[in-house]
Amino acid sequence: MNFTDKIPTVWLALGASLFCWLLTALGAALVFFFKKTNQTVLNILMGFAAGVMIAASFFSLLAPSVELSETLGYLPWVFPAAGFAAGGLFVIGASKLLDKSLGLESEKGSKKRSILLVTSITLHNIPEGMSVGVAFGAFAMGTAGSTVAGALALSIGIALQNFPEGASVALPLRRDGCTRRKAFFCGQLSGIVEPCAAMLGYFLCTAMRAALPFCLAFSAGAMIAVVASELLPEACRENKNLAALGCVAGFIVMMVMDVALG
Repeated sequence: MNFTDKIPTVWLALGASLFCWLLTALGAALVFFFKKTNQTVLNILMGFAAGVMIAASFFSLLAPSVELSETLGYLPWVFPAAGFAAGGLFVIGASKLLDKSLGLESEKGSKKRSILLVTSITLHNIPEGMSVGVAFGAFAMGTAGSTVAGALALSIGIALQNFPEGASVALPLRRDGCTRRKAFFCGQLSGIVEPCAAMLGYFLCTAMRAALPFCLAFSAGAMIAVVASELLPEACRENKNLAALGCVAGFIVMMVMDVALG
């Protein structure tokens, strides 16, 4: 990991978040080659990504939040618990708000389904992008337990699950009658919010050290909520045992990357 020492952390955060968007675009690009993809393979990949994100939520976000709370003289559980709860409630509340206030009551059929699909995927990419920025921001601030390896591993985990997400947006749009170009454009557009959210998370962290334990835990809670509400239910659709194996494998890979390389 020595090659990262010469690169400013903010550029690492931007590059990692752009990589996450790139994987979304690559997943959406499947629309040029297939009308549909093997759902079992996509579900296994989502299970693997869920495992990576669960491990990353602890090793790269929640554990550093607890350690920094102790360093700053706070009760070690207050801000981590409050931030984790706030992050989870944010994702759940935003999802409910999306369902009620998109103004789609008059829309029916494939058009309504397409708008909901693109908007929901875009919405849950925001906390994922923020998590990348927060992880790199915590390292830039010298937070105990935060490493470049952990931040990069977190980014890889998010990027992995972005690939099937891009496909899950583009392919249904194509099925519902969109041109291949329009389906691809909408698919990759759902991931472009991640670099923006990553930069926001990074600068919030580096500007407000006192609030960093809360920010780290908030990102962890948001990620766990996304995993629980989006990734695991989708991963278990075809075969819950394969999804479970993928999840365990993803957790182990993330843990090894964070502990051994950190």
